[in-house]
Amino acid sequence: MTPNKRLKTYPLTKAKHVKVHGRTTHTLAPLTLFWTGSGIELNIKGSELWIEMEVDYQVYEQWISIVINGVPVSRLMATEGRHWICILRGMDPETAKNVRVVKDVQPMSSDSRCLLQIHALRIDGELLPVADKPHKVEFIGDSITSGEGTIGAKEEVDWVPMLFTALHNYTAITAEALNADYRVLSQSGWGVLTGWDNNPHTNIPAYYEQVCGVLTGERNETLGAFSDHDFTSWQPDVVVVNLGTNDGGAFYSPAWTDPTSGKVYKQRLNEDGTFNEEDLQAFENAVKKFLIKLRTCNPAAHIVWAYGMLGTPMMPAIYRAVDAYKKRTRDRNVSVFQLPNTTEETIGSRSHPGLPAHTKAANELIVYLREILKN
Repeated sequence: MTPNKRLKTYPLTKAKHVKVHGRTTHTLAPLTLFWTGSGIELNIKGSELWIEMEVDYQVYEQWISIVINGVPVSRLMATEGRHWICILRGMDPETAKNVRVVKDVQPMSSDSRCLLQIHALRIDGELLPVADKPHKVEFIGDSITSGEGTIGAKEEVDWVPMLFTALHNYTAITAEALNADYRVLSQSGWGVLTGWDNNPHTNIPAYYEQVCGVLTGERNETLGAFSDHDFTSWQPDVVVVNLGTNDGGAFYSPAWTDPTSGKVYKQRLNEDGTFNEEDLQAFENAVKKFLIKLRTCNPAAHIVWAYGMLGTPMMPAIYRAVDAYKKRTRDRNVSVFQLPNTTEETIGSRSHPGLPAHTKAANELIVYLREILKN
């Protein structure tokens, strides 16, 4: 390969017009990408672009997608270590290109070494401004929102980062159609009150106010993952909450014993197979408490509790909780939206919704959110 002598290197702190996507800290030295769908966006007038990326992991590798002019052109497992990655080369230097580098994998809470950072850019042209889109949407959820199973063959059952994708799921499809910037906060297996396995610590609300509190380890603490998030820095017009699937699953899963305290946790079923009223009420209380927290953090946003892609056993409880919250607070800027269920035809890998299921869900959600954003 003939060296391009026109390439110039810029630390991210010195590069103009770099748009950062996703919840993170304020530092660009380097930029840490914590959540799925996070990344950087550039408008480049030049023929060649490289990005210096630092990656670490012990078990769950990092994946990124590269999007040029709105179309995904590459997806790769990022190599461990600090490397320069060529994003594009040989293109018309006089034509401006929109480039996005997207983290394709959720934060891996069980792998404290997981790391994805961007240090610098190397370009042979100039960077142009990247405009903000007219709307902002925040998505909160579990494996569905993390895009688990939306890529890969139906017979794939391994729980590996390869089978996650930030782009081929309802969050990205919805945001693109609404012409919205968006952020995603999601963790596979987590819920509002409890995780799928009855672990009460794997609930999203407990960590919502932190930058990325679902992670673990001293390095993530040093990077600011556990710091309070500055909500004034990015206020969404709409918050979409897709939680409850794992809370419902907990009723059918074995009890979970806390290894530290020895306490046993279990969402119980009655003898006739119905949900235990006390445990169901605990779930409803958790929904109401989370709505209060969401409203405090996002005072002007419309909150949509969207649920249903893997069945709707918790829907009556979600309706009751949202209604109770609205009566208590007189907050009318909250609603419930039932997402279409996944079928045998629309299932993806790992028995999760596939791309057809995500597309159908997005198409229905888009119509609903368009009406909200008009007001």
